[in-house]
Amino acid sequence: MIQEKIKLAAHDVNLWFGQKQILKHIDVTFPERKITALIGPSGCGKSTLLRAFNRMHDLVPDARIEGRFLLDNTDLYGGPLSATQVRQRIGMVFQKANPFPKSIYDNVVYGLKINGVPKEQQHEIVVRSLQESYLWEEVKDELNKPAVRLSGGQQQRLCIARTIALRPEVILMDEPCSALDPISTAKIEELILKLKEEYTIVIVTHSMQQAQRIADKTVFMYLGEVVEQGPTASIFNNPQQELTANYVHGRFG
Repeated sequence: MIQEKIKLAAHDVNLWFGQKQILKHIDVTFPERKITALIGPSGCGKSTLLRAFNRMHDLVPDARIEGRFLLDNTDLYGGPLSATQVRQRIGMVFQKANPFPKSIYDNVVYGLKINGVPKEQQHEIVVRSLQESYLWEEVKDELNKPAVRLSGGQQQRLCIARTIALRPEVILMDEPCSALDPISTAKIEELILKLKEEYTIVIVTHSMQQAQRIADKTVFMYLGEVVEQGPTASIFNNPQQELTANYVHGRFG
């Protein structure tokens, strides 16, 4: 059996906002070029964990973090990487599509400009990113149209295009389909499955069906702790913990 390469990991992580502890002794690994789903009831710490990998809690004055977050064995907090460098290597797609109040084209090119990508390379990257996000055929004749006029599903794919334009190594997705209809959700899932050929993907989802459809690995969290993690089929069909079984079979949550 080929040993999976671990791309992203958290070791003995504790996180507090003020006096309230949100994450407790988190040990979790995310294999390279695989999709890992974080599941668990609302408020269990899934999104907090996701945002910690992206250094988003740096901006929260009363946040305190212990433990280690690693990308290719490089410490994301105590190592040589700045928060900006971390976010270049670890992209993030949010629950609600958040296109900039600019044109479709300007949304994708924006990150290239501020990261100093040479002007002569920008157009090709924009086109490729829109193609890879399954959006190009729908927008190629109206790239100057305001992004906010796109449908919800198109806006989310645009945000994914904006993320992959910078060629991160990891894409974090915080419930990217929760506000979308089933057809748009199916398109996003198809896209995510395609993206794993190049990227390591971590997705927070409340949909047990979605986790089973797209995730290679599933991590079940409850009350700030990792209860169980493993291959998705094992978590859903043969969970080792009674709490996991109760959750995936819909007995609570």
